[in-house]
Amino acid sequence: MRTRVKICGITREQDAEAAVESGADAIGLVFYEPSPRYITIERAVAIVRLVPPFVTTVALFVNADADSIAEVVDKTGIDLLQFHGQECPDYCAQHRRPWIKAVRMKPDTDLIRARADFSGGRGLLLDAYRPGQPGGTGETFDWDRIPPELAPRIVLAGGLGPGNVADAVRRVRPYAVDV
Repeated sequence: MRTRVKICGITREQDAEAAVESGADAIGLVFYEPSPRYITIERAVAIVRLVPPFVTTVALFVNADADSIAEVVDKTGIDLLQFHGQECPDYCAQHRRPWIKAVRMKPDTDLIRARADFSGGRGLLLDAYRPGQPGGTGETFDWDRIPPELAPRIVLAGGLGPGNVADAVRRVRPYAVDV
């Protein structure tokens, strides 16, 4: 099975075009204002219009209110929602779009339990944990903590780049990587 690639944090049309031309399966748009990769709805609309069919557009939220999510969905036509905060499964499921749940890999994280809790989503995205930061740390975590039976359904994130992504794919065998 081929590992899919999501390029997250797209903020400009030319970056979206470059990601698509390079073979990205998905692009991520961050709707979390404290992030340096935050994007307005207006910018997102312009970017989503450029994305061809069969490339998934993903909206990333961190503890966003339902009205904000609805506005993004209605105005952009985004394909998939990514929840990166403390959202519960029922909250994730109420927004008229398929979704994935990000799990920050704290020392006591139980991935089998997280998969059961968020079984209504399309999968889990696993990211490094840093207190007070919901993601985008640029740090990796111990990939050996991922149960092999879950790997084919996860999106692996956290500090992936040209120097380690091939090793991550070989070792974990995730469904996708998020860079």
